[in-house]
Amino acid sequence: MRLDAVLFDMDGTLLDTAPDFIAVGQAMLAHRGLPPVNDQVVRDVVSGGARAMVSALFGLPVQAPEFEALRLEFLERYQNACAVHTRLYDGMAELLGDIEKAGLAWGVVTNKPVRFAAPIMAQLNLAQRSRVLICPDHVTHAKPDPEPLMLACTTLGLDPSRVLFVGDDLRDIESGREAGTKTVAVRYGYIHPDDNPDHWGADAVVSDAWELRDLLDRALCSC
Repeated sequence: MRLDAVLFDMDGTLLDTAPDFIAVGQAMLAHRGLPPVNDQVVRDVVSGGARAMVSALFGLPVQAPEFEALRLEFLERYQNACAVHTRLYDGMAELLGDIEKAGLAWGVVTNKPVRFAAPIMAQLNLAQRSRVLICPDHVTHAKPDPEPLMLACTTLGLDPSRVLFVGDDLRDIESGREAGTKTVAVRYGYIHPDDNPDHWGADAVVSDAWELRDLLDRALCSC
C-alpha cells in the first residue's frame, strides 16, 4: 500500500475533545441547580453533535420548546472554552512525529465547524503542522458524503488511493471509501455502546495510536 498522506477525523480520533464538552454541559446543569450527569453520558453521544449532547444532558427531545435555546447556549459556551481540556490521544503525538519523519503529509477532515476546529488546532500547536483542515464550512455536503475527503486530496494534490483516512464513526469510513481512500476505524473513539467498528467495512480496525503506528510501519515497509 503506497501512502503519501494520513488524514484524521478530529473528535474521537485525533483528539479527545469530550472533556471540554463535558465541562460545558456540567456547568450548564450546575447553573440551573441541576445535578451533574455521569461523564460517560456525554461521551457516548459526542459523535451526534450538540443536539445529541444537549438532549442527553437535559433528558429533553429536540422538539422541546426550550431545546434550541439550550443548544445555542451550549455552543456559545463551548466556543469560549473549546481547548481547555482537549488533548491528543495517548501515542498520537509520537505518531504524528513519525508520519512527518517519514515524509508523509497529514491533516484533518472533520464535521466540526471551522469556528471550533481552527482555534483548537491553533491552541494545540497543530495548525502549522497540519497540511489541510477541511470542515463543513468548506464543502456543500459533510461526511458521510465523499466531498470533504475528495477536497482534502485535491488540496494536497494527491491521488485518494494513496491517502489513508482514520475515523471513529461509520460516516468516516463511508466517506473515505466513497472518496477512494484507504480507511482505518478506531475502537477508542466516541462510539455508541450499540455500535461496532468491526462492522463498518474499514480496511483495518485499530485499538490505539500504537496499533495504528504499527499498521503504518508495515504499509510503508511493504511499498
